[in-house]
Amino acid sequence: MNQVLRRRPGGQSAIPNVIFILLVANGLVFALQQMNFEFMLLNFALWPATHSQSPFMPWQLLTYGFLHGNLTHIAFNMFGLWMFGQDLERLWGPRRFLTFFLVCVAGAGIIQLIVAAWQGGIYPTVGASGGLFGILLAYGLTFPNRTVVPLFPPIPMRAITFVVIFGLLELYLGVSGGAPGIANFAHLGGMLFGFLMLRYWKSGRRR
Repeated sequence: MNQVLRRRPGGQSAIPNVIFILLVANGLVFALQQMNFEFMLLNFALWPATHSQSPFMPWQLLTYGFLHGNLTHIAFNMFGLWMFGQDLERLWGPRRFLTFFLVCVAGAGIIQLIVAAWQGGIYPTVGASGGLFGILLAYGLTFPNRTVVPLFPPIPMRAITFVVIFGLLELYLGVSGGAPGIANFAHLGGMLFGFLMLRYWKSGRRR
């Protein structure tokens, strides 16, 4: 994934409370998937809402974010959640951080439903990537001058630069279809709803 170069203030836990709970919850759900994959996928993955044969239910807009396709999928998402989310939770507090994460997950799901309706297929979507991409955007906007070293390429860059490059890459892959099986527009939806949430909070402070 990515490495963030920073110093953690003394006396602070390595894993803030909400992130710890999310890591545990995702791990437990992943274990349940191994026990009964079809049941979990059918009931809790995000299915298209416009097809008569689709098992879509409203709660799937949140529950799909706790399911993952394989070990690599969950490992990268949870690592990114811990890496970029911990400073945001410490800054915002647990309630605001959890609200932000869930809004980004649901927002990414809404965008994915729109894309699925346009494509007309029946396929499930799983993964916390929508929430992670919202957190990534918030991290870049909140700490724009932090140094981030991506794995590919391993070049140090400002956090805001990394976010812009990653967002443009997701847009290119989504439009070109260069990453089949990856919900690129859901990732962008997480960033979009994260941005709208930040704007909403900022306008509230002004009022």
